[in-house]
This record gives sequence, C-alpha cells and structure tokens, in this order.
Amino acid sequence: MKELLLGLRLLLGSGRGARTRFLLMVVGSAIGVCCLAVVLAIPGILAAQDARKAAREPDCSNGRGSCTSTARGAPGLALTRLDPYGSEPLTRIFVAQTGAAPITPPPGLPELPGPGEVFVSPRLHELLNRDPGLSRLLPGDEVGLISAQGLAQPDELYAYVGATPEELKGGGHLSEFGWKYARFPTVEPSTLDILRFTLAGVVLLPLAVFLSVCARLSAASRMRRLAALRLLGLSTKGTQRVNAAETVAAALLGAVLGLGAYWVVNQLVARMGLPGFKWYPADGALTGTALLVCLVGCPALAWFVGRVGAKKAAANPLAVRRSAVEKPPRLWGLLPLVPGLGIVIGYCVAGATGNVPTDTSFSAILMPLAVVLVGTGLVLSLPILSRALARTVARVTSSLSLGLAMRRNEVEPGGALRVATGLVLLVYAASLTQGVLIELNQVSKNTSPVQLYTMALDDVPANKERVLTKVPGVRGHAIQAQSWTEPGSEVLTSISAVIATCGQLRRMASLVENCVDGRPARLMVQGHTYDEASKPGNRFPFHLRNSEGERRVVNVEVPRQTIKYHDDTAAQMVSSGAVLIPPSLFPAGFRPEDRATLKLLSSAAPEAVRSVLEGIAGVDPTIEVDTDGVDAAALQQITVIKTLLAVGMILGLIIGVAAYLVAATDRAVERRPQVTALALLGARPRTLRAVQVTQVVLPLAIGLVLAVVTGKMAESSYLVTGGGAVFWDGDGLPLLLASALGVVVVAALGALPLIGRRIDPELIRRD
Repeated sequence: MKELLLGLRLLLGSGRGARTRFLLMVVGSAIGVCCLAVVLAIPGILAAQDARKAAREPDCSNGRGSCTSTARGAPGLALTRLDPYGSEPLTRIFVAQTGAAPITPPPGLPELPGPGEVFVSPRLHELLNRDPGLSRLLPGDEVGLISAQGLAQPDELYAYVGATPEELKGGGHLSEFGWKYARFPTVEPSTLDILRFTLAGVVLLPLAVFLSVCARLSAASRMRRLAALRLLGLSTKGTQRVNAAETVAAALLGAVLGLGAYWVVNQLVARMGLPGFKWYPADGALTGTALLVCLVGCPALAWFVGRVGAKKAAANPLAVRRSAVEKPPRLWGLLPLVPGLGIVIGYCVAGATGNVPTDTSFSAILMPLAVVLVGTGLVLSLPILSRALARTVARVTSSLSLGLAMRRNEVEPGGALRVATGLVLLVYAASLTQGVLIELNQVSKNTSPVQLYTMALDDVPANKERVLTKVPGVRGHAIQAQSWTEPGSEVLTSISAVIATCGQLRRMASLVENCVDGRPARLMVQGHTYDEASKPGNRFPFHLRNSEGERRVVNVEVPRQTIKYHDDTAAQMVSSGAVLIPPSLFPAGFRPEDRATLKLLSSAAPEAVRSVLEGIAGVDPTIEVDTDGVDAAALQQITVIKTLLAVGMILGLIIGVAAYLVAATDRAVERRPQVTALALLGARPRTLRAVQVTQVVLPLAIGLVLAVVTGKMAESSYLVTGGGAVFWDGDGLPLLLASALGVVVVAALGALPLIGRRIDPELIRRD
C-alpha cells in the first residue's frame, strides 16, 4: 500500500509535465473505454429488440392452421405476412376473434383491433400519409399507434389488422401473444457470430494495443525515475507497484469518464439513428458484466502493463540511469505469426485446389484463432523486422539523414512498435472486414432485371387469378405444377409443368425458341441439369379441380418437341426438362390442385415491385406472396450488419489514429534530448525532420506491407471457410493499397511538426 501511495505522491508532485502526461493517459483511456463500451453494448441492443419481438409473437400465426401448443377451440385466429417495402420488411399481423373469451392484446396495444380496424407503428403511419397505395396492404381504418413496448425499434414497419374469421380461414389458432424466441430475429445467431468475430479483430485487438500505449506514455523518463527509486533502496516489487499506481489511477479515472462519454453518445445516436439501424436509448444501457469489464478489466490491463514496463528499471537500474543500449528483441516475437500464417495459408491452398473444408464447427474455432495469432504476430514482429532492416540499410547508406534514422531504429526498435502498431492493425482489420462484407453480399437478393412473385394456387380462386394477372406492373403470368404422386407409393417420380400459351411464355422469358401454340413441348435450359424423369413417351397424371369442387385426372405424355428456354429471374423459374402444357389441353374451368403455384412477373425496379405488391393486396391482402430473390428479413439483417461493421471500422479508425498520435507525440517528446544534442552538433532542422519522418515511415511501411499481405490471406481463408461462391477478391486490393499509402502520407505529415525550431540546452542536462 505504501508503494501505491508513493506512486500517487510522485504523480502529483512531479511537475506540470507529469500532470500533463497523466491527463493524456486519462483521455486516452477514456476514448478506449468508450469504444469498448460501444462494442459491448451491441449484443445487449440486439437482445432487447429480439425480446420485444418474442413477446408479441402470435403463438400459432404460421398461416397454415397447424398448432402444437393450443387446441382448435382457441379464441382467435392469426395470420402473419412479411413483405418487402423497398429494402425494409413490412410485417402485418391479421387477427380475428372467434370465441367469447377475450384475447390479451400484445405489448404496445391497448386492445386487439376489430374487423376493419388497424393499429400501425409510428413510421408506418408517416408512410401511409405519403404513399396512399400502401393502404391496400392494410385494409381498414387506423384507430391507433403501436407504442414502444410493442416495437423492436422506432423505425419498424409493423401493423395489426383486424379481420373476420371468414377472411382468415387459413390462419393459425391463436390463444395468446408471446413466444420463447423471435420468429424473425434482428440478427440470426450465425450472423451474430460473424459480427462478434469481426468486431474482435477490428476494434478489440487494436483497443488492447491502444490502452497499452496509453499506459506506457513517457516510458523513458518514468523508467529513469523508477531506477532512481530502486537505487535508493526500494524493492523490485515495490518499484513495479509504484509505476503501476500511476497507470491504474489514470485507467480507472479514464474508465469512469469513458462510461460517461458512452452514455452521452448512446443518448444522441439512439435518437438520431444509424443508416438502417435504430434503437431505443434504454436498449443501449450496459449490463453489469459490461460495466465490470470496463471498470475492472481496463485498470487490470494498466496494472499488468505498468508492472511489465517497470521490470527493466527494477531489475537493472544502473543500465536505465546510464541509458545503456537496449538488448535486441528476441525472435520469440515471431512465434504467433508462424502458426497463424500456417492456418490461413492452409485454407487458401485448400480453396485453390478445390478441397473446401466442410467441417464448419472446426473452422469456426480455427479461423478466429488464426486471425488473432496473425494480428498478434504483426504487433510483436514489427520491432524484429524494423531492427533487421534498419541495421542493413544503415550499413550501406551514405545519406546522413537515413543513416541517423536507421541507427536510431536499430538501437530503439521498440519505438516502432508503439508508433506503427495502431495503423498497421487498422489496415489489417480493414481487409478482414472487406471479406465479411463480400460473404454477406452473397446472401440471396434479387440482382436480376425482373421480379418473380409466387402464390399457392389453392389460395387464389379462379376469379381472383384473372384479376391478379391484370394488376398494373405485371407483364407476364403462368401456372407451374407438379404431376400427381400417389401417397405411400414406392414410385415417387414426377415432372414439373408450366401451363401457359406461347405468348405467356415469351412474356415470362428472355429466350423462347420453337414454341408452337397448342402443342406441348419440353423446355431445355442451357447449363441446367436435365430432369431424368422427363423422357419422351413417359406419361404422368395431373389431378385437376374446378371452382365447384369437381375433380378430373388428365394424363400428359412427355413430348419429343423441345423449346430452348431461358428467363432472367434470380433463379430459373423452371428446371430443364419441364413440360410446357397449353391451357387448352385441360378441360375448361379446371386447374391443377397438387403443388401448383401462380407466378407473376414484373420489372425489378423498387417502384414496380411496390406497385405490384400493393395491387395484389388490393385483390386479397391475406395472400402469401413469395418474392423470389428478395428476402426482406435477410436484407434487413444485412443492412444492420453492414451498419454495425461501419461503426466498428469508425471505432477502429479512431483507435488507430489516436494510438498513432499519442505514440508519435510521446516518442518525439522523449527524443527531445537527442534532437537537441544533434542540433548543437550542427545538424540542420531539415535533416532532423527527415530523420524523424524516416524513423516513423520505415517501420510503418514494413508493417503496412505485412498487414496488406496477411490481411488479404486471412480474408481469402475466411471466404473459403464461409462456403460461399467467392474465394478470391482482387477488386478491393487497389482500395486497400490506396488506404495504406494514405496512412503513410498522414504519418509522415504528422511527424514533421514534432521537430521544434528553438534549441533548449536544458533538455540535455543530466538528471
């Protein structure tokens, strides 16, 4: 305890310079803790949103009438419809009361809406005023707004629509609201693992380095002071505790200030929102565990760094007081880099040779481990590589500036570690983030020029079918069906059929050759696997039914005639070998009844898609429409993930730049005696500036080259383990190189003002 008090007394009584250094340490720790709090708050925000989603889930709203938790005597019906509104999901819950017992309304509603009544979220209320066509999706009169307790986030598009039991014949039996999990979570657990992995590399690893840099401010002068205390009789452990007292006090005060700064940031950003992601301020409140990590973890890291930093002064105080030459860094610093690179190289080779790993659970452990090992290896290898290169260049150069800079880096390789680490890790993390974004962009979304809409034919009566095909924006339609397969039969072969005229088919596809009206034919799709069951001469039954319920069976023989076919949908609408059946082949008024769907086609322009969906809702708002290639919930998740990754990159940029500024400024202040001595010996300011820039730029350039190479390798290995279609990404390399070059330029410019014009001989006075 005496050593801790001594450390605090030395802090308060060591002059203005020591107090300024302490203030910088506090500010740096506050920035780091604020960034750490942001990262720790993200899972809590997502969990709070999912909890509110689960609390409002209709227990049997699967829309198919099946329920395992309630009996058919449930007092209500519910039907959930999720549709895309642009790139956002629009959720509609249709509810109908069927029994005398009242149903407890979901959170956010004072009561359930009756037939013809609608409760909407505030954002949806604003959109209804701007887009009148949206009201066709929400039939009824608006009677109120959903409060915050019933919404995942303030900008959510959500509505409860009252209906009659006759309108919800296909709805699930509803007894109450609330489920143990959210049907459509804000971020899927597997995607959340990707987010945690990326934020750990982008933010937490540079953050640990930054906090260590802040705890090591003015290391040289502090070591000389600690060495003096050791020579005066203070014990080895006592010397380490004295140094740790200052760093812990700064870290603890910085942690408190950082948490206060996070509270302000959370209140402001939650109200303004981020692109595609908003939350309520209460959701961003830190948990007890997160507070413990910030208030205990950061001071504990400072204590460790402080004790390690004082080890040299405690063990060999005379060498510190006499400014003895530092020992060269040990080669053990390369140890983490070797296995890390071995893992990523192994995955890259596996991807290049086509042996993509299939054990995703093993890769989920090995890949993050490789990323951490490579990142740690980058940090620890910088002094070794910087010293080796500096020694080599100093031997062969004839330039005074370059020679002085290289000799300084040779005798003080640890300076490269402090100055360059933050920016090197920033570039390394940027490459990893790019790989994550590439993998997320492979999620199914419509990139084709057309949009396909699929509806179960059983849900669309014949009279509504005719109206749906004439909805404004629809430019083609067809019916797709499967031949009948007898239940329990050992023979399960069937064929797919498209029921349309040649004119309908041409409006659905970009390539239709050899089509003759009234004649069946096989559709041949180039590049697609042919259906083995579709052999000329084979016969398959199709079960038909009309609006009166009469049934018939028509046997269709696979024809020899073929049609070259190709459409522009996100996935080919039909498989190769499907049979085109003219509608005239079936009796008038009869339609397929087994696994048949109605397909509509429109332009993929957002306005056209919105118009078609509104037109379909105008015919029947309860129809379930599958928008091929557009998963509204998945696209919303991708938007959230991209926004959070952008937040992580911004935090990483702040940490990287702050680490550079703190370390470069501190190093320049420490080197003032050497610079003053060189100036008194006749060195010109231009030479000194060139020396300072070279000292900073050279180790930084080495680190950046390593960061780009290892980052691209780690990115490629991550894509290989992700199982997507893209393994190698060369498009992002120019941007990464440009970013690295920009970092070097900024670092060089930042080093120029650190050489003052005034010579102060007092700086070279011996202590």
